[in-house]
Amino acid sequence: MSVKEKQALPCTSSLGNYLWHDPPQESKWADCVHCGMCLESCPTYEQSGEEQHSPRGRVYLIKAVAEGKLNVDEHFAEPVFSCLDCRACTTACPVDIDVGGLIEEARGQIRQALPLKGWKGAVNKFFLHGVFPHQNRLRSLGGLLRFYQKSGMQKVVRKTKLIQIMPKHLAEMESIMPEVKGSVRNKFNTDIKAKSETKQQVAMLTGCVMDVFFSDINEATINVLTHNGNDVSIPKNQTCCGALHVHAGDREMGRKLAKQNIEAFENEEKVIVNAAGCGCMMKEYGELFRDEPEWKERAEKFGEKVVDIAKHLHDTGYEKPKVNMNMRITYHDACHLAHGQGVRKEPREILLDIPGVEMVHMPNADRCCGSAGIYNITNPEMADAVLKSKMENIPEDVEMISMGNPGCMIQMALGVQKYGRNQKIVHTVQLLDWAYQKEEGDKNNGSH
Repeated sequence: MSVKEKQALPCTSSLGNYLWHDPPQESKWADCVHCGMCLESCPTYEQSGEEQHSPRGRVYLIKAVAEGKLNVDEHFAEPVFSCLDCRACTTACPVDIDVGGLIEEARGQIRQALPLKGWKGAVNKFFLHGVFPHQNRLRSLGGLLRFYQKSGMQKVVRKTKLIQIMPKHLAEMESIMPEVKGSVRNKFNTDIKAKSETKQQVAMLTGCVMDVFFSDINEATINVLTHNGNDVSIPKNQTCCGALHVHAGDREMGRKLAKQNIEAFENEEKVIVNAAGCGCMMKEYGELFRDEPEWKERAEKFGEKVVDIAKHLHDTGYEKPKVNMNMRITYHDACHLAHGQGVRKEPREILLDIPGVEMVHMPNADRCCGSAGIYNITNPEMADAVLKSKMENIPEDVEMISMGNPGCMIQMALGVQKYGRNQKIVHTVQLLDWAYQKEEGDKNNGSH
């Protein structure tokens, strides 16, 4: 069935000028009184000063379409897709208006009314449908990128300035591309035993972007879990979490991926995630199935099992390193970890438990960096302005910036390069793993 034929079908859940399945829910905006408490929390409003680019402005527009006052058109799409979906407004809101949920539902309506066409549509379909949902294709892509980096092609491209034929923001992203090291799913078995006495069994999401560009963080996660008495399983049939799809308005593919993950992890007691955006999406799978009661119940049960690596370690206990690491660091709150999952103190306490770590306070640590999935690719100008604001808050006298999300790591690495900084960007679990490794190395060398 073609897109036009689908759009022509009547929808029993239509609302005002939302004519397709799964419209924004009235319950999510009903308590909004446009008080303005959200304004100072919004990065796009901070940059633009325009009401339609504020949380309450977007809520008003979404409500106006439901009331038949506005149409689902380009004028509506622009402010909805310019939102970072960082959830800071919900944290600031006195009645917890779920602006992020409304934005994602509105994007689903927009993409049915205004499907992407031309090269944007082709690129969107290639990556969101042709690559991310398929583990084998992702690993193949990772292999190609590794060849590009290791064969000398990357050096030639950069030295001859061929990279300059790319759009500026993509060329900048290429310049800070992490070293591709190979998937952990190729390196580890599906079941990995704890290094000491087994305390519990957990499963782990390896992710899509995470296992291509940040497989070293996945490996560090496995090392830390097994060091602390966790048997780790890596289900073979798991897939992309679907966050990028839902953020892009492709809720149908988001549901398809969610179902696959729910089935893959159904028999597991706990699902460990080291990417804030993935964890938040998976905990909210129930939102995708409000018209499918059976799947909604399964999705909500699944969401209760999903836990961030830092929170899991903090809540279940972990061995505090004894070796001195001697480093000055600061911590950035990934939006979907702090605002989306409420995980703030746990990563900080883990870092402070590493001897020799001096934590330097970052003002507005929970302010978005501008990554927001692929926002820094689709909205480069706004993402750059938000990044500049973020970098102004990062202390200069630190060696490392720690965080818990791969998108943030890429964006912050870009900021460090762009603004002449020299800090190393690290994931919180990496620092704990390095401390364990150093301690083990000292023991093997007979050091005390």
